[in-house]
This record gives sequence, structure tokens and C-alpha cells, in this order.
Amino acid sequence: MEDTIHVSVRPLVEYAFRSGSIDQRFRTTTTLTEGTRLHQMVQKTYGERDQKEVPFDTMINYEQMTFHIEGRCDGLLMNGNHYMIDEIKSTSLPLSEVNEQTHPVYWAQAKCYGYMAVEKYNLDQITIQLTYIQSESNDIIRFQQNQTASDLREFMVHMIETYAPFAKWKQKHIAMRNESCKTLSFPFDTYREGQRKLAGTVYKTVQEEATLFAMAPTGIGKTISTLFPVIKAMGEGFGKKIFYLTAKTITRETAQEAFHLMEKTGLQASCVTITARDKICFKEKTICQKEYCEFADGYYDRVNEGMLDLLINETLITRSVIEQYAIKHQLCPFELSLDLSYTADAVICDYNYLFDPRVSLKRLIEEQKKQTTVLVDEAHNLVDRAREMYSAELTKSPFLNLKRAYKNHHNGISGAAAELNRTFLDYRKSTQNGSLVLSEVDEELIVQLDTFVQESEKVLLQQGNDELLLETYFLAQNFIRIAKLYDERFITYIEAGKSEVKIKLFCFDPSKLLQKMRKGFRANVFFSATFTPFSYYQNMLGWKVEDYAVRIPSPFPREHAEVYIAPLSTKYRDRERTLPSLVSLLENVVKANPGNHLFFFPSYGYMEEVYGAYTASVQTETIIQKSGMTEQEREDFLNKFSSDRKTSLVGFAVVGGVFSEGIDLKGERLTGVAVVGVGLPNFDTEHQLMKTYFDQGGRNGFEYTYVYPGMNRVQQAGGRLIRTESDHGLLLLVDNRYLEKRYQQLLPYEWQHYKVLTEPSKFLL
Repeated sequence: MEDTIHVSVRPLVEYAFRSGSIDQRFRTTTTLTEGTRLHQMVQKTYGERDQKEVPFDTMINYEQMTFHIEGRCDGLLMNGNHYMIDEIKSTSLPLSEVNEQTHPVYWAQAKCYGYMAVEKYNLDQITIQLTYIQSESNDIIRFQQNQTASDLREFMVHMIETYAPFAKWKQKHIAMRNESCKTLSFPFDTYREGQRKLAGTVYKTVQEEATLFAMAPTGIGKTISTLFPVIKAMGEGFGKKIFYLTAKTITRETAQEAFHLMEKTGLQASCVTITARDKICFKEKTICQKEYCEFADGYYDRVNEGMLDLLINETLITRSVIEQYAIKHQLCPFELSLDLSYTADAVICDYNYLFDPRVSLKRLIEEQKKQTTVLVDEAHNLVDRAREMYSAELTKSPFLNLKRAYKNHHNGISGAAAELNRTFLDYRKSTQNGSLVLSEVDEELIVQLDTFVQESEKVLLQQGNDELLLETYFLAQNFIRIAKLYDERFITYIEAGKSEVKIKLFCFDPSKLLQKMRKGFRANVFFSATFTPFSYYQNMLGWKVEDYAVRIPSPFPREHAEVYIAPLSTKYRDRERTLPSLVSLLENVVKANPGNHLFFFPSYGYMEEVYGAYTASVQTETIIQKSGMTEQEREDFLNKFSSDRKTSLVGFAVVGGVFSEGIDLKGERLTGVAVVGVGLPNFDTEHQLMKTYFDQGGRNGFEYTYVYPGMNRVQQAGGRLIRTESDHGLLLLVDNRYLEKRYQQLLPYEWQHYKVLTEPSKFLL
């Protein structure tokens, strides 16, 4: 019996006809929305007998397989009795830079529709037309080819021939994957308390194509409790792909380990981890040009062979696996990981690959999205990350430098940069005490930036190696992009100094944009141990009334953690006064509880101050977190916390940093945790503006801006202590604010049996 392979036109032609080198120097693209508008503009010129958005499909037999190919062509035009396929492409390239051979993939796409048309209408020949519309000028250029039915048949057979080895692997792999998903057992002997409930709720969410907000405690095993039910759902036909999104490398490794565990119990699924370009790049500098990088040169000529080799032989496609095959086939490891992400059953990556409009996986076509479940790990982090993604800023100095650099070389860039520089100078004059807040976008600025972008493209198309111009071009493009999203959830903030002026489009509330970005996926699961208060995170992450919510209580007896509150003031103005008492307190904690301890602080500065005083008077071995640690340095830091140490170890770290969430120091690896302060964010201008915004919107601005995010950090740091049913330890919360109602009510149930230390400096159990 022949196997039927379903494939859309676009991925088929991309696989068979893409070629050449990676060149990140400069790419001109139009957005999906803009592209749709331009397509419709061309289609409105069609005649009465012409058709637009015409669906086609065909069946082609090849080597015991039947290929069912389908797609939708932009236009089917009639000239008398003669048929013409019209394939419309929008471009921001000047049309003088476009010729008949510019895009072989586009011709291949149009020929596919041409073949299906001659087959459907029993034609001997057909005209294939490529229509390019320029996104700025709306000018149009067209190219035509006449194709016979036999030529098109030969073309299709050649394309299927090229695609067949990959299709065979994919067909076999999907059959094995689906069967293994159906029969897969939970990779542990028993469920922890609460795991079964979480897994069941996630399964129901995928089955019903819904969105779930889940609060599940630290240590319950959230990763396996979310991944396993999605895998089981895939086996029952509910979805075909998983994206596991996380903010930190260490939590990505936890997800990889979950797939490894499931593989050991029979799962046959491919999972790729995407590592950031600058981390995985083989070269000294991340310059993606064929002249500089041999892994970029001819990449698309080799990638199909390399991908197939990897997919046939590997399932857990980690960074080291990607690097191995990238070297073997001389491929850029980052681009290889992106290409694999469209084929793999599961993708582990940072939030920005799906949520950031600048770097999202744009080739994830709608049909694939509809079959994709998105799991968002440690989703409390997405609030601040989304604010960053949907904000944009520009400074004056790059435009001044470009004005000078291009003064005698390119009047267009020099003039556009000079105009922008003048606008920034005008902003400086408008500010009072160095700052200005507006509730709208300066439309004149956007027009100026648009001119600058157009002028920059003319130079970058010819010579894309001016780093300052390229960087400023992308910043300007992003600013324009974010300006289109601007609404009442944004403010415009201008800050002026003696020699610099900064303008920022600041997104305070990313909820609506997150709602928009999650749309189209089969199911979304946002989960965290610290969705407290739940209503705050629902508001900030785009909760809808039809969404599901579940809270899982901790499976661990709360008596396993001895919780103390030491009411010492850690406010900035009191730190010098309370420093001796704090050092004495921390010293006594370690004396009373020998072992490994982690002390968390609200800032690097405060941490270093206490560290200096502590090490001057205490002989205990200490290590301290440094800003910008490499992955190896982080690993070395954690490896110090061994369970067989003969003497105590104290690690100093910052709340909200890499060691305050996502790490597992089980058993004797961690004896005690102290959290100094209540974790409040900085009292800087942006946070003050955010507070005002929430106050004006009828919410408690101080709590939304400071208290809720701060106590989330505290809960994450304190959650490092109890990771399994057998863990015991001491948790110390140092700050007199923990005895105030607004902070107390945010303490998790597991900590509410705390004892208050009346004389914290004399604390000794």
C-alpha cells in the first residue's frame, strides 16, 4: 500500500530550490501585514474573469509513495482562452535590483501552481508570471515564462526526486513517533502529589485547544508534568509540535533531561535546542558573510544533506550535537538549529523566538501553528521580558556620527541623519529637568526615521559592512515597528543629558500584545511556581475569561523548612547602621546549621558590601556571584555545593539572578537559604513612570510595580531550599517589612509557620 505524504507548496519548493550563502549583512523584508496589503493592491487590478487566492492540489506517485501537494496561488488570470499563473511578491529592494533570476524559489512556487493548473484544466501550456511590488513606491515589475505541460511535469518530478529522501525519513519518523507517544509511560514509578492533577489539566488544555495558567510549586517536577501530557496528546492526534519556552539556560537543560528520561522509556521524537547566535558561533566575531565565514559560504547548498544526516541519526539535538554536525557538513550552527526547528517535534528555546517581533520564527506557517502547543516555563519572567520586547529606544549620537561620516559620501544618509539629530536637539530644549513624558508617538519622527531607513538601504544593498550604519538602521526599523503597536499601554519617555538624548517607546502593559502573539497556536500553557498574586500575572500575561487556571499545592510537608523572619531594616538609608547585626546574624545561621548556604541580596552593590564585612570577620569558605558570568563559571559555582563537603560553604548571590531560580541543589547540597530584603526593583525613573501609569488605571501602582515583582523574586530564591520530599533546611527572611500586611499576605502557605527573631543578631538555634 502506498504511503501518502502531505506537503504544502512553500516548504516543498524551499527544500528543493534554496541555494547560496547566508548573508546577515542586510536583508530587506516586508511584514506579513504589509505584504498582505500589497498583494491585495495588485489583486484589485485583476479583470472580471481573473481569480485570486485560488486553491490547488495534486497527487504525484513516486517510489511507492503518493505526494499530495496543495497550496493557494495569488492569481489565475485569463487572456481569451489562455491561462496565466500570477505569483505576487512584495519587496523593499529597489526594483532596479530585481531581475528574472533573483529568486529561483519564487519561480519554483509559481511553476508548482502552473503544473496543477494545466493538470486541472487539461492545458498544453500556461504562462507563469512573477509580479514584484515595491513596498515604498508601490511600483511594479513583472517577469513571464511560457511553460509546456511536459516541461512542468518534468520540473515536478525533479523536485519530488530532491524532496523524496527527506519525505521518506519524515514519514517513517512520524509513524514511529505517534506510536511511541501512544504507548509511552510516565518516566517515574509514581507521580508526586499534585503531578497527576497538573498533567491531567495540561492534557485537557491541549485536547480542547485552550490556554492554561498553572501555578505549581517549586520541586513538584513541572517540566515533566507539562511535557509528558503534551506528548501523550500528540499520540492521540491532538497536535504535532511542541515549543518549550524558557528564559534561562539552566531550565533549558531541565527540559532536555525530561526528553532524555522519556526517550529511555520508549519515546521516539526529535527535540532541538536553540542556542543564541553569539554563543554558538564558531568564529571569533559573529559576522554572517560568506567572505568572512566558511560556514555561511554556500550554506544552503549543503544544509539539506546535513539536516538529513543529523535527523536520521539523532533525536536529542542539543548544542553539542548541532556543533558536531555543523562542523561535519560545514554549516552555520545557529542557522542549522533554526532550520531544524521547523522539522523537529519539539523545540526548546528562549521566549523571544515566539514572542519578540524582531526575532520570531516567522516561517512557522499557520497550518503548523494550529498543530503546535506552547509551554511557557517560569512564565512570571515573561512580564518583564515582554516589556523589553515591545519597547524601543533611540539615542542622538549615532545620527550625529553618521551625519559626519557620510557628509561627503552620501547626501541622502547625511541629510536624513542631520534631520534626526536636529529633532533630538529639539527634544533636549523641550525637556524640563532633563526629562519629558508624552502619551503619543511623534509622527514627524517616524517620517524622518522612514526616510533614514530608505536612504540607508541604498547604501547597505551595495556595501553592508558599515557596522554603525547597519546597527542604527535596525534600531530605526525596530522603533518604527514598535510605533505601529503603540496605544494607551505605552508612554514616550525622553531623557536628555549634556551630550546625549534618548527617546524610548516604553510598553508598560504587554498583556494585549502577548494575547496577539499567542493567537493561532493550538494550545498555550503558562506555568510558574510563583504566580502570586494570581490576578496580577493573569492581568499582565493576557488572561481571557475563557482561559483555564489551576493551582497545585506543595507536595512537601511545610515542617521540612524552618522559616524565620529577622526584622532588620535593609532599606538603603539603614544599611550602614544594620550591617554589623546582619553579618552577625548570617554568621550565627551557619554556625547553628553547618552545611551549604545561599545568601541572596537585592543588588550587587549591597551583596558585595555584606560579603566584604562577612569575609573580614568569618573564616567560613565563601563564593560570590559575579555580573556576566559565563556558563562554565556558573557551573563551577554550583558544583561547589557538593553534598560530601567536610566544612560549610556560603554562596553570595543576587535575588532575580541566575542562581535564584531554576537550579536544583537537592539533599545535603543546600542546608540553608537567607533572603535579605524584599526584592523590590530599582526606584528609577522608568519604574516611577510605571507606578503612575498603574495608579491612573485604577490599580495599586506601588504593588504592581514594586511589591508583586519583588516578592516573586523572594519566593523564587527561597524556593531553592526544598526540592524533594526528603529535603530539610532553614529559610531566613531578613527585613522588617515581612511583618507588614502587604508583604505577609504574599508569603506562600509553606512559609506561613515562620518564627520572628526578636534579637536577630543573637540568632543561634
